[in-house]
This record gives sequence, structure tokens and C-alpha cells, in this order.
Amino acid sequence: MSISKRYLKSKKICKVTFKIPAEIGVNYKRANILGSFNNWDYNSHRMKKLVKDGSFSIVIDLEVGKEYEFKYYLDNSTWLNEKDADSQIATQFGDSSNSIVKV
Repeated sequence: MSISKRYLKSKKICKVTFKIPAEIGVNYKRANILGSFNNWDYNSHRMKKLVKDGSFSIVIDLEVGKEYEFKYYLDNSTWLNEKDADSQIATQFGDSSNSIVKV
């Protein structure tokens, strides 16, 4: 998995690209990214699947100067953290962790 950031000079926005690689994505039909930036909404931010290799990706505009918790949600049943996240943080329930992206 990977994250790339592109800061816009004209706005206080960072375009963040989140990717799930083919070796993981090929096993799933659907991927969403849920996080503090979309109020953990299951119906928001569906990732696009690249048919030729099975990878997923999405670009999200995030406000600069903040950090956001997030997780990938695959086929409405499997949660995945981002191994290349800026950090990880324990959930409020203490039973797992969320990924953090800082922009």
C-alpha cells in the first residue's frame, strides 16, 4: 500500500493519493477509505479499481496543517491499515489501531 502527497501552492490543500496494490486488491471487489475526513462514512470515498491489475486508488483533497485517522474497508468486511502511514494510533476502543496521515 502507499500514500503520496501533492501540496497545492495556491490553496491550503494537499492532494493525497491512497493506493492498495494489485497483490492485495486482486482479492477484493470493492474498497472504500473511511476516516476522520469523511466522518467514517461507509458510503463515502469509494476507491477506483484498476481492471488491468486489480489495484485500487483514490485522490482526496485534505486541508493542510492537520492529521487524519483512516482505514481501508474491503468488500464490506475486511479492515486494513496503511503500512506506509505517517503513524498508527490506538482506537478509542483499544482493540485495534487506525492509520494516520499528516498534511
